[in-house]
Amino acid sequence: MNTDDITQVKNYLLSLQDKICSQLENEEPQVRFIEDLWDRPEGGGGRTRVIENGQVFEQGGVNFSYVRGINLPASATAKRPELANRQFHAMGVSLVIHPKNPFVPTTHANVRFLIAEEPGMPTIWWFGGGFDLTPFYAFKEDVIHWHKTARLACQPFGNDIYPTYKKWCDEYFFLPHRNETRGIGGLFFDDLNEWGFDRCFSFMQSVGNHFIDAYLPIVQKRKNIPYSDREREFQLYRRGRYVEFNLVYDRGTLFGLQSNGRTESILMSMPPLARWKYNWKPEPKSAEAVLYEEYLQPKDWLDC
Repeated sequence: MNTDDITQVKNYLLSLQDKICSQLENEEPQVRFIEDLWDRPEGGGGRTRVIENGQVFEQGGVNFSYVRGINLPASATAKRPELANRQFHAMGVSLVIHPKNPFVPTTHANVRFLIAEEPGMPTIWWFGGGFDLTPFYAFKEDVIHWHKTARLACQPFGNDIYPTYKKWCDEYFFLPHRNETRGIGGLFFDDLNEWGFDRCFSFMQSVGNHFIDAYLPIVQKRKNIPYSDREREFQLYRRGRYVEFNLVYDRGTLFGLQSNGRTESILMSMPPLARWKYNWKPEPKSAEAVLYEEYLQPKDWLDC
């Protein structure tokens, strides 16, 4: 792995962060992302960008980080113990957007590149990432658009890529203690290196570049739908599931905390407000019940 390859990935990630922030800001009449540059004592740092109290986006973050260390965190070696105690480079763009209107879904995306090194041993590298959608009031046409765009990102790399990484996403963003998916899925991939650097990097770029094409049309279509306290309260209740997943299961959160990353940047994925209700159940045949009955279990959205 040479320095030019690392620089190439870093430059792409910084440009992706710029592009996504710019296009999200276009939906806001006044507020803008604030930028926070930070350094990590053990090596590396990042560029955190956060938007708050907008008319469309209640809170969100689009973060770039590039950190280095002498030991890969346990979250990165749990399934690959042979990488324990290796030096590492890890860089990526990670974002979570929490809209204000309950009819606009929350979304998450991440693309990343990791290198594990040990003197006298071959360098090991891999790409990972994906994007997923968490609606509160789901619209079937939006879900189909989301998955069509995900499939479009994958098509140049083989017809089996979308169904494989769509299935991985359904399995990863699943809350076993609730027996439900976090949302309607999308793409998730990790440990990607079998195609060689150039093709793997191209795939990571395709996923990163297609995210905004998947999300913005949904935002634009739903951001002005009127809503009441009922929809707002349900949104806050469902945000609680987001918190549960990110704090209990999410490997990215664990990696950041275990690698002594910047806590404020890692936990920007949390919603600004959330709530829990004891043993709450949706009313039968209600709009809230539709989410549970039709959208929170894995489904082939492009064949329904």
